[in-house]
Amino acid sequence: MAYLGWLFWWRPPYVLRSVIVNFRDDHVPAIGGVLWASRGPFLTLKQAMLDPANRKVPIDGDVVIERARLAFVQVVG
Repeated sequence: MAYLGWLFWWRPPYVLRSVIVNFRDDHVPAIGGVLWASRGPFLTLKQAMLDPANRKVPIDGDVVIERARLAFVQVVG
């Protein structure tokens, strides 16, 4: 199984980068932050900011988002 060793160390290229997460629902505002982990059907954001109408509102703690609710993830930094 040594030939599959790289698979356990590989991570998506947007992990540990600043992102904006946009949802499928129109009434849910976008959330920005650092994408900390991508495990199974969930994404974990740290230093998250809620961005309704371009006003940055900090969110305490980590944010866990289910991938099924996402429209797209935009890498910003």
